Amino acid sequence: MPGQYWKQVHASGLEVPSDRPLDDLTAELTTMLGDTDPEARDGTAYPTLATWVGRGVYDDLLAGLGDGMAAGLGVGLGERDTDSVFRRSFSALVLGECIGRDNQRPLVAGGKVLEWGDRLATWLLRERDLRGFVPGKGWAHAVAHGADALGTLAQSPHVGANELTVILDVIGDRLLLPVDRLFANGEPDRLAAATMHVLRRNLLPLRLVEPWIARLVAGASVRGSYDDRDPHLVGGNAEAYLRALHLQLALGPRPPEVRSDLLLVMVDALRATNPDYLATPRQQRSP
Repeated sequence: MPGQYWKQVHASGLEVPSDRPLDDLTAELTTMLGDTDPEARDGTAYPTLATWVGRGVYDDLLAGLGDGMAAGLGVGLGERDTDSVFRRSFSALVLGECIGRDNQRPLVAGGKVLEWGDRLATWLLRERDLRGFVPGKGWAHAVAHGADALGTLAQSPHVGANELTVILDVIGDRLLLPVDRLFANGEPDRLAAATMHVLRRNLLPLRLVEPWIARLVAGASVRGSYDDRDPHLVGGNAEAYLRALHLQLALGPRPPEVRSDLLLVMVDALRATNPDYLATPRQQRSP
């Protein structure tokens, strides 16, 4: 449980305490990002750091804070079902806050933001702990948090068409990577939301987006031939993502310029990946 000190900080409206150096406070909060107690981690450490970033407390220190969070992405990377996932996942969230602050006003060099983007992409593709909610410990949600950070990165003025294409590729790769459990806690929706931020930049023409969708359709159409494992583990994440992207594209605010044409592409994609549900009455549904 967070100590009385941090409870008082929250009771004060998250004013920065004056009785301790900011470096010490930041180091303690950073350690708490990896705490297994959800009240300490996402009830105290994350909202405190996010609020201070948003209020400009770290404006002169943003590059250092972001570098610290980028370093946190590597803590225990490659482990599965261990507590190290919390530090990585919540470091991604705070790094996204740093990028978001720079989106509002230029505070760090463009090369630094792109470096953070590379670190995020590398981590997300190498992350092996894909748990969403962990009983007794709260949200791990690495893929969802990574998606949120990528969505913020996509809005950066330092990110152009080439970088946006890379973000799409990272999203596609993450969806098509082999998994032992399907995303079950909203990850496809969060990845779709990140994609919408890419599309809203209106820098990628349909001729680049369409083959990217085709790659996901091909992956979503594959089923495993396992005797003892869920066959949907092969293409199920991509299939769920395509549904989520279609929904957000059709109903979401601030539609991108390619919306009308891309919706036609998405309808074809859904027909191809959901034949059992979108088949004509004469067609037989598979088991």
